[in-house]
Amino acid sequence: MDSGAPRQDQDFSIAGQVRTDQLHQLFRQSVSAVLGSYLAAVMLSWLCWERLDPDVVVTWIGLLTASTLLRVSMFVAYFRSPEAERTPHRWEWRYWATLALSAAIWGVGALAVMPPDDLLAQALVMLFTVGMSVSAVSCYSAYRHMTLVSIALVLLPCTTWLLFQHSVIQVGMALAVLVFASFVNRATRKLSDALEQAYRLTREMEHAHRLSTHAAQTDELTGLKNRRAFFEQAQQLFHDCKRNQVPLCALMLDMDHFKHINDTYGHQVGDEVLRQIGGVISTSFRKADVFGRLGGEEFAVLLPDTSIEVALAIAEQLIQTIAGLRTEPVQNLTASLGVAATDIRDRDLYNLMNNADKALYQAKALGRNQVAVAV
Repeated sequence: MDSGAPRQDQDFSIAGQVRTDQLHQLFRQSVSAVLGSYLAAVMLSWLCWERLDPDVVVTWIGLLTASTLLRVSMFVAYFRSPEAERTPHRWEWRYWATLALSAAIWGVGALAVMPPDDLLAQALVMLFTVGMSVSAVSCYSAYRHMTLVSIALVLLPCTTWLLFQHSVIQVGMALAVLVFASFVNRATRKLSDALEQAYRLTREMEHAHRLSTHAAQTDELTGLKNRRAFFEQAQQLFHDCKRNQVPLCALMLDMDHFKHINDTYGHQVGDEVLRQIGGVISTSFRKADVFGRLGGEEFAVLLPDTSIEVALAIAEQLIQTIAGLRTEPVQNLTASLGVAATDIRDRDLYNLMNNADKALYQAKALGRNQVAVAV
């Protein structure tokens, strides 16, 4: 039951990412389609101007102009919005509304301008509506139902009208369009499924890569950074602090008498002690700090933009927190800490860490369960 919950959360997260990817593709691909559909209507009107009713054509182009401007304003708002706000919940319904309006105006307007007694003009109108349908497949392919709705709104008014005419040619054109629409429906379904699968596979691979990267950088027992990850980030932090002339302090922590705990109570108890120490460290420091388990019972912390006085106070508090831990049957957990700060003699990170390590051994030599500062 518990093991299934993370998997369900992962699937839900990936499904949300896939929907967002589909939305991004929808907006990127359909900018040119919006302008193309408007230009197609203008071109159709120009080609058939002498065969059409000018008043109807002007009204149709006027309505398309308004709907096109509405859609363009939506695109501008989308691309100007922050990345975090470009979510399906916020934008899908807007796109649906403007698309349905524009497609309905196109379809009903094509029927309105179609002359009832001019086969050539009717054929041209149907040719342009079919062309609009083809463009819908390429532009809205990430959303199958959006594709089908837009095609239906564009094609059905003229096609339905042709079906009820007495001419064999008119009925034949309507039937040809319906056959074409059936093929488009099948192709749209396959294309939409293929795109969704591609997006899902991409997101699953990214998720797997993040997990593997995290596992390679994380100490399995404590959940802290492992030795390699610690020194990679610590090296970068050291150079940043040196370049910006920001003070940097290092803490080295070692559990007291840890071998005795393992020998007396067993490694399972020792592991539980280390887990608790990892929990204390992970909740005691800032995001800007770098901390990890170097191996065994030894831990290290780097504190950027921190004076030696503040680092010493932090170390003392850490000693007290560890002393307050209870891991049955172990009593009186203690740790020793060494603190060091950067100075002009520290040419690299290892000088700083070596100074903190020397201070740690000094704390142990003085009786353990205390903090020593490098001099």
